[in-house]
Amino acid sequence: MKIKNLLYAGLIAVFALTGCARSGAASAAQTSASQTTAAPTAKSKNKTADSPDSGSSSASGTAGSATGQAQAVTADPQGVYHKITAEEAKTMIDNGGVTIVDVRRPDEYAAQHIPGAINVPNEDISSDPPAALPDMDAVLLVHCRTGIRSKAASDKLIQMGYQNVYDFGGIVDWPYETE
Repeated sequence: MKIKNLLYAGLIAVFALTGCARSGAASAAQTSASQTTAAPTAKSKNKTADSPDSGSSSASGTAGSATGQAQAVTADPQGVYHKITAEEAKTMIDNGGVTIVDVRRPDEYAAQHIPGAINVPNEDISSDPPAALPDMDAVLLVHCRTGIRSKAASDKLIQMGYQNVYDFGGIVDWPYETE
C-alpha cells in the first residue's frame, strides 16, 4: 500500500511538471496521495488496478477532496457517475433504497459478496440495459474486486441512461460484512 501511494505521489510530481494536472490520472493520483494519512479502513478515491479482463473505458476525473464528498467523474456528455468510498457506500446501504451491483464474474460473486448485492458481470453489460436493472432512476452502488471493472461498468451504465450510479471500487477494500 505504501509503495502504491509513493507511486501516486510520483505521478503527481510528473503531472505537475508536465502541466497535465487537470487529467483524470493526475486527479486520481492527487486524491490518493492526499489520503495517505487516512485511517486504515478509509478507501482512497483513486482508480485502482483490477483484473485484465476489465475492458477499457475512458473517463476523466475531477479533483476530489479528502473530506469524504463523492467525486463526480465524467463518463460522457450525457451524464456522470460518482466515485465514493466504501464508508460512504455503507452509509447509503444502511439508509436503504439502493441496489448493490457486483460486476465481478459469477465465480467471484459466489465465493464472496456483499449481502443483498446482485451479480451483473461487467462482461455482460453491453448497449442494452441489463434485465436485472430495470429502473433507470434507481440508485446503483457498483463494485468489483479492486475498482477497474466497476469503473468500466459505471461508464457503460451512465451511457445507457442510468441516472444515479455510484462506484465504490472493490470488495478488497470493503471492511464490512460479506457472505
